[in-house]
Amino acid sequence: MEDSIGLVFRLRHSKILLLLFSLLLLSPVLGACGNSSTGVQSSGTCPSVNLLTGAGSTFDFPLFSKMFTEYAQIGCHVQVNYQSVGSGAGKTQFLQQTVDFGASDGPMTDEELAKSQNGPILHIPVTIGAEAISYNLTSVPGTQHVRFTGPLLADIYLGKVTSWDDPRLKQLNPDVSLPHQAITVIHRSDGSGTTAIFTKYLATVSEAWASQVGAGSTVNWPVGVGAKGNEGVAAAVRTTAGAIGYIELAYVLKNNMQYGLVQNRDGAFTQPSLETAKADAANATNIPADLRFYIVNEPGKDSYPITGYSWVLVYQNQRDPSRGEALANLLWWMVHDGQRYAPDLAYVPLPETIVQRDEAQIKKMRCGDQGCYRG
Repeated sequence: MEDSIGLVFRLRHSKILLLLFSLLLLSPVLGACGNSSTGVQSSGTCPSVNLLTGAGSTFDFPLFSKMFTEYAQIGCHVQVNYQSVGSGAGKTQFLQQTVDFGASDGPMTDEELAKSQNGPILHIPVTIGAEAISYNLTSVPGTQHVRFTGPLLADIYLGKVTSWDDPRLKQLNPDVSLPHQAITVIHRSDGSGTTAIFTKYLATVSEAWASQVGAGSTVNWPVGVGAKGNEGVAAAVRTTAGAIGYIELAYVLKNNMQYGLVQNRDGAFTQPSLETAKADAANATNIPADLRFYIVNEPGKDSYPITGYSWVLVYQNQRDPSRGEALANLLWWMVHDGQRYAPDLAYVPLPETIVQRDEAQIKKMRCGDQGCYRG
């Protein structure tokens, strides 16, 4: 009887050891399979590509730097080489197919889309941010914020308001010590999605701006000094007494720069922040199917009016299936788990409704005769 019991115990012990050994053998495969949050497909294998390239938006750069650093540590350990060259240059490189994806804070125009030599282009919103109106005034303490209306900002950039003690500015800011000092207008010198958002806002709130200058990633600036990238505009404002510039909020906060309050559509003066940009985005309606849209000057007492989305641009039909799979995995992670890094850098995480529409866009990507993302 004891021999029989011992035999049963030994057999069970052997089965347990065999099961444990099998799990050890399978663990690399299970680790590779992962799920949608790791950027690895459910097929259980990683694409052969371990480096992706992108170019474009400086607006996105602080967030992308964090996202891509984190993404390289998980899943398939894919590195992303992103060039912060401005939305215009990024679109050019993307259309020339020298990078895997472009990034822009202004959606591509019909004319730009028509230049595609590789079929349809998909717009995938990846973040939301505010553009601060920053200035360099030593007479204004950091605890105060100069107030601006949309039409006043338009007239400053039109060259109609040239001094910080202009009566219109003083009337809006009776408690602020505005100096008798010339306003030096700083604007982007390169093609820029940040410019597209700012000029779209000015064209929305000022008939004079809409008729004389218009909106776009590049415009004929009536006055001012050009600087390249958000980095360049921030540096120019910091080093030029009396300067004013439009800059993505992350750069302003990082450099501890002064910034103003802007009157919104409901008449309230709001400061650029995570909360006010989120409020502006939450009130956006009539978003088109292709996800090319602006959200400037949306209603709501808490909305900050110079707010915009930023997009990753990809081809629907991927020439290299392995690169396409790796790219689809990256995008899926960016619009899901990657959003956790947005708030600390002053970007707004994507609303769930946009995430769902992003999912549909990513699933449109084709790698040969099948979808690129198969998670």
